[in-house]
Amino acid sequence: MESLYLLIPLSVILVFGILLVFAWSLGSGQFDDLEAQGRTVVDDDDSPKNDVALSTLAAATLTPDSGHCAKSSKP
Repeated sequence: MESLYLLIPLSVILVFGILLVFAWSLGSGQFDDLEAQGRTVVDDDDSPKNDVALSTLAAATLTPDSGHCAKSSKP
């Protein structure tokens, strides 16, 4: 019975602490957009992240190979 004198005030303090943390999270915008992070996982983003790497790749594929002849001289 004496343990209730300790447990009841501790549980009340715990409940108020949880309510304070929840109120803080609501005020700081933690629950404003719950779906944005889930959408970013499944979005198909094909745009290149680095334009320098894209231009280097394009330059390497567009320059003709000097050792390769497109047409053969044999009939």
